[in-house]
Amino acid sequence: MMRSLWSAASGMIAQQTNVDTIANNLANVNTNGYKAEKAEFKSLLYQTLQTKTTTANGEQKPISAQVGLGTRVASITSKFTQGSLIAAESNTAFAIDGEGFFAVRGADGETYYTRNGNFGISMGLGNYVLTNSNGYPVLDTTGQAIEFPKRITSLDYPVNDEDGNPVTYDAELNTSKLLVYGDGSFYYQLDEKTIVDLDMQIGTYQFNNAAGLDKLSGSLYNVTDASGDAINEAGNPDVKPSSIKQGYLENSNVQVADEMVSLIVAQRAYELNSKAIQATDDMLSQANNLRR
Repeated sequence: MMRSLWSAASGMIAQQTNVDTIANNLANVNTNGYKAEKAEFKSLLYQTLQTKTTTANGEQKPISAQVGLGTRVASITSKFTQGSLIAAESNTAFAIDGEGFFAVRGADGETYYTRNGNFGISMGLGNYVLTNSNGYPVLDTTGQAIEFPKRITSLDYPVNDEDGNPVTYDAELNTSKLLVYGDGSFYYQLDEKTIVDLDMQIGTYQFNNAAGLDKLSGSLYNVTDASGDAINEAGNPDVKPSSIKQGYLENSNVQVADEMVSLIVAQRAYELNSKAIQATDDMLSQANNLRR
């Protein structure tokens, strides 16, 4: 009977973690780039009660008698399915359609990865820097911070008109005129007819096992041995490149209806384990009363 107490207690602890995971999913239902998580369980050690028959020969039984000692959380796995794309008013809002991740450089100088493309423009040392909401610079395909000059001139970015003649210009950079194409390349809308190639490209990276990434706050991920090294999509024929959508953000992939069903199932499992503890306690009380 004591075995049933500990087995049911392990079930209650595991289901509490399950409820915690579901609650975190629901809390982040509107977090850009968030990926839903699912608690997965495994059984604990088994005790062998009997392996031989009770006959005089004591022969080996074809099927032994074993009883488990409960359950525990094996892993909490992130589901990296595509979230819905929602329109954003910001010109520096980007969504990834595919399996890639944006890269940012943290305050410690390390590179972190995210699916949250809610970026902004910060003032750097003489330049404009593309950063995330924490102020971490967004990296390009070469691993360098994406910076824009305050002034854009024809000397730095030569361009020809429709007739092939060089266009002369010198203007203050207006970030609202920045354009980003599907491959992540940056362009500048000089006027209605002239588009300047800024020779910059947002870096997107993939992983052999994205579920193995270490989850951090702020929708950031860190590389681990389980995830493998980041794979740069730029010029890599072994991966399918992602598409960048300017003016959109990727919403979380949390399905509220599914999470509510899972929450009910976890709650019922928790109640069943608590009833198993109560039943075991009643049986122990009756056994103790036999001596009276």
